[in-house]
Amino acid sequence: MADSEPKKLPTAPESLLKKRKNRQTEKAKRAQARLLAKKENAKKRRVIFKRAEEYIREYKKRERDNIRLHRQARKHGNFFVEDEPRLAFVIRIRG
Repeated sequence: MADSEPKKLPTAPESLLKKRKNRQTEKAKRAQARLLAKKENAKKRRVIFKRAEEYIREYKKRERDNIRLHRQARKHGNFFVEDEPRLAFVIRIRG
């Protein structure tokens, strides 16, 4: 059946075929890497979002505690003074 038909030769040079194949494999590798990076990024975003939620929860709790302490002090006829940020300038003089 195939004896009478001559063998079909490739229409493009072998070097071009190799380049195409290499380009195709590199494209597939890049797509795979992009997919993995996207998954990792989504995982990181979830962690960052959870951390932000924790901070919000902590700040709300601190705010409620301050309000509670203000009310408690007022109820007993006292004053409540909130903590102030502490700042220290340290200068080292040699000699």
